[in-house]
Amino acid sequence: MSENLAMEFEQAMYDVYRNALMECGYNARYFHQMLVDRGGVQTARQLIYDDKIHDGLEILRQHGRLDLSVEAVVWNNADKWRPLLNESEIEKAGQRLRDLGYFD
Repeated sequence: MSENLAMEFEQAMYDVYRNALMECGYNARYFHQMLVDRGGVQTARQLIYDDKIHDGLEILRQHGRLDLSVEAVVWNNADKWRPLLNESEIEKAGQRLRDLGYFD
């Protein structure tokens, strides 16, 4: 795994946090703490594999901003992140977005 790519992915995850705060007024404290504790890749994996729709994802959906979600960052840049995330993780992110109506 490329260290530079992992750092870029982590920055993208912190951007999710900042953009949700600035654009939706949502302070995702738990997500931020996950990033601090686990880093970007592990945080994304945990959220993607969790079967529960997290509060933050629901809030982004309610604001019509699923584009700011971890799942959207993973799905929309899948080719770029393939060295970090496997096909199953990418597909699960896409499926969650489909389930929430992102592509409608």
